[in-house]
Amino acid sequence: MKYNELNIAKDKKSKRVGRGISAGQGKTAGRGTKGQAARAGWTKKPGFEGGQNPLMARLPKLRGFKRHIKGAKTITTAKLNDFDKLVDNYALYEAKFIATPDTPVKLVLNGEVTKKLSVRLQGASEKAAEAVTKAGGSFEKVERPQATKKESVEK
Repeated sequence: MKYNELNIAKDKKSKRVGRGISAGQGKTAGRGTKGQAARAGWTKKPGFEGGQNPLMARLPKLRGFKRHIKGAKTITTAKLNDFDKLVDNYALYEAKFIATPDTPVKLVLNGEVTKKLSVRLQGASEKAAEAVTKAGGSFEKVERPQATKKESVEK
């Protein structure tokens, strides 16, 4: 069969429902008896389950709808006095201030810096960076280190 050989009625008349029992679609007009679907103006919405909580509302949401990235971990200037010379993500990780070396860290002012330090972190408040430079050190804003992948063992 070809597309041009299909017998399609161009002006198909709509069925006149509710015109008496002998008309074929009389009395309830194919809507059953009572209930929401029997009423005028009611249409079934996508996912409707008769008032029961729909499947799309019952299921847990997929990844991507919630943000899983946590904010930056804050370190105070008073804690910098525990370090020697260089303060970066790896130094903070070794001192157990942060859980992983790829955690973003921001420096905030709380206490004084007494040592000359080179601070390389993802962020700092203006006053905290000023306190580090005032003590003779330097602050450099760096990108967040990428998570280290486990190296595959070569055979």
